[in-house]
Amino acid sequence: MTRYIFVTGGVVSSLGKGIISSSIGKLLQDRGYSITIQKFDPYINIDPGTLNPYEHGECYVTVDGMETDLDLGHYERFTGIHTTRNNSITTGRIYKTVIDRERRGDYLGKTIQVVPHITDEIKRRMLRKDEEETGTLPDFVITEVGGTIGDIESAPFMEAIRQLRWELGKRAACVHLTYVPYLKAADELKTKPTQHSVKEMQGMGIQPDVLILRTEKHLSDSVRQKVASFCNVDLECVVQSEDMPSIYEVPVSMQQQGLDAALLRKFGIPVGETPKMERWHKFLEMRRNATRIVKIGLVGKYDLQDAYKSIRESIILAGIYNGVKIELKFINSEHTFSAETWKDIDGVVICPGFGKRGIEGKIEAVKYCRENNIPTFGICLGMQMMVIEFARDVLGYTDANSSEMDSETPHNVIDIMEEQKTITEMGGTMRLGAYDCDLLPGSRVRQIYNEATIQERHRHRYEFNNKYLDEFEKNGMMCVGRNPKSNLVEIVEIPGLKWFIGTQFHPEYSSSVLNPHPLFMNFVKTIIDE
Repeated sequence: MTRYIFVTGGVVSSLGKGIISSSIGKLLQDRGYSITIQKFDPYINIDPGTLNPYEHGECYVTVDGMETDLDLGHYERFTGIHTTRNNSITTGRIYKTVIDRERRGDYLGKTIQVVPHITDEIKRRMLRKDEEETGTLPDFVITEVGGTIGDIESAPFMEAIRQLRWELGKRAACVHLTYVPYLKAADELKTKPTQHSVKEMQGMGIQPDVLILRTEKHLSDSVRQKVASFCNVDLECVVQSEDMPSIYEVPVSMQQQGLDAALLRKFGIPVGETPKMERWHKFLEMRRNATRIVKIGLVGKYDLQDAYKSIRESIILAGIYNGVKIELKFINSEHTFSAETWKDIDGVVICPGFGKRGIEGKIEAVKYCRENNIPTFGICLGMQMMVIEFARDVLGYTDANSSEMDSETPHNVIDIMEEQKTITEMGGTMRLGAYDCDLLPGSRVRQIYNEATIQERHRHRYEFNNKYLDEFEKNGMMCVGRNPKSNLVEIVEIPGLKWFIGTQFHPEYSSSVLNPHPLFMNFVKTIIDE
């Protein structure tokens, strides 16, 4: 019998609902339950694929080719599950589904309203009715609702949760994450914002079962008791989420406070023994013991931590497993570089992106790294910049470029994919999701993966122009990974350098806490073995 956990947020945004949802999923997994985690976002965009990273952070891509919110990256990194298009729902998708049905006449002439038609579609997706019909539902479905209680756009989602709470009875629980601010001048922690947030939920007909209090200061039992009394929540169900040295400490903190046990009791499920989470604790111990610092530069144009979230986390995880502490330095590709830019940099990642802004800086960075034999990892657009730099500075095509940046370039070493030439709409039309890649025997990547064929996730419209393939390989840049069906070049490397590899795909989407990605692992290992 599937149980449903709804995770909502109050007081302010960016409290970390995604981390809490991921932590709950991880704790339930370690108790032997199957789980999935899904995100419902109140914005009207169909998906984040067309959103500016400054607006929304990175766009995460699922195996089945859905562009989604970055929180799905947290879900996968914490739990190791593979999310799909069913795990990321926006108001836009809900409305589009309902409007498409209305246009087909499915509603038989009825007036279409937010209640019941929009809320019914939200409920159908929250319950994952398609999987229920095929008998593939997990033991727990964890649903995170984006935004903050009181937002106008969140109202239909909250109404759907209210209805489901009554329909599901003891098979549903609501976890509400709020903020307890600390007033330095008064030297006091204030619970009033949390009380107001819960009161607003109660006004919507929803009583939270569990309260998680986000705080910079440790909360005393008396503060927790006050919140429990004013909010009609059991004391054991008032859990604090203090600032931690790492987001990966959060599941342990939640377990120590009995969050998973409290939820199981709410569902009437025997609690049993507390899991030891041995692999997770070993990982955290490695993190604490890592003292040597390795400095890696991220060359990109989005000076925002969340814009390259999965890359950052993948490098940090690889560092931990290699026994080092990664220090990331953002290098803005729109700025002028100097000797100071590269001072103490041990390795460089040329980041992905779209558009011509900042690409000349990326090309300059690639040139510096190649000529100075600095370990370099190019991802998606980063790989394409490696190809363009090589064409300009080694092959002698000084006007080489991508047709994305210069449609008139005589040497389009990066060109638009054939199937993309007739596409006019931007959203969801790129080459998206997981594709096979055959690795060349004897190549470095074949040695790293230790497999003949791999599968990685993509998000791009442009590709290596195979017309130039022989010329590149004769001059030292080898095309060592190709799609078996389309012959698309997926990976390039220069064997004569310490570590100079570019991938058209995004390996960062496949890296998790307990299974760090082999490319990032080998990249960091090469740096520390120098």
